[in-house]
Amino acid sequence: MDLSLRSAQGEAMDDPNLDEKVYQRCLGDLARVNRVTLTHRTTINWLAHKIHALPRSVRVSVLDIGCGQGDLLRIIAAWARREERSVSLIGLDLNPRSATAARAVGGDEDITYLTEDVFAFQPEVKLDFIVTSQFTHHLADAEIVRLLGWMDEHSRLGWHITDLHRHWFAYYGYPLLARLLGWHPIVRADGQISIARGFSRREWEMLLTQAGLHARIKWQPLFRYTVST
Repeated sequence: MDLSLRSAQGEAMDDPNLDEKVYQRCLGDLARVNRVTLTHRTTINWLAHKIHALPRSVRVSVLDIGCGQGDLLRIIAAWARREERSVSLIGLDLNPRSATAARAVGGDEDITYLTEDVFAFQPEVKLDFIVTSQFTHHLADAEIVRLLGWMDEHSRLGWHITDLHRHWFAYYGYPLLARLLGWHPIVRADGQISIARGFSRREWEMLLTQAGLHARIKWQPLFRYTVST
């Protein structure tokens, strides 16, 4: 596999004809992937740092783009409760089955799940924070540039991206981990494709330049990059 450039190969979970039960099972396994690989820890650490200076009386809004089953939002909700912070949480996903799956999991009635294309979504006021995890690798470069501009325009206090570092160790190691932990075959195959569709630091630098934005790019353990303001 040539990992010198981002792959454009499609993923099975993006197929709108994928069986509903299979789709929900795969979303559940993806939430487990995120938990095992500590994916959401970087978002929580960033959010905690950004919110630290705000009075506890302030209710903070957070939008998660490409929220899937809502596992990141539930983690944010649990963190906010521990920190005695008031938050308004919105999950946005283009796939209508994601909202159904997220609501079926339950766990926090205060999260609002919406089905809409992010570029068509026009919030009435700026969101305090916008986050997205494991979403940007689904997009072409031009769409990512557009997304960066959208997030910068619609966030009041900052935005944060977490996504995959395209690296041979992750590419060849992930299927072994997925098989060991019994994740669905689609999650095994799509996960490897996702890594091939991931990013190098240089690519993130180029995307930010094209968007005319400055942001911090940081490598994170278990082969992730974060890009944030």
